Amino acid sequence: MKAIFLSCNQALYDEVLDTMERCGIRGYTGWEEVTGCGMQTGEPHLGSHAWPTLNSSLLSMAEDEAADRFMDELRRIDAENPKLGLRAFWWPIGGTL
Repeated sequence: MKAIFLSCNQALYDEVLDTMERCGIRGYTGWEEVTGCGMQTGEPHLGSHAWPTLNSSLLSMAEDEAADRFMDELRRIDAENPKLGLRAFWWPIGGTL
């Protein structure tokens, strides 16, 4: 199992959710309005007058194969939308309830 955390421009959130479903990942916890700023490039997403855009984030647990497919698809989405911003991370996890 892998835990996947991602944060992306809100404009990408529905596409990310659709991609999860296509990869066979159902469960997640999502935050639709979060703020943030990338480490290297891009504009801040702060929901303010000066920086009006916002991010969305989610956390999901998935079987390794589904998680790997999902991460590959996220790389594709990010490459197709370099100005919007999408960052995803995964780490191995142990048992579940």
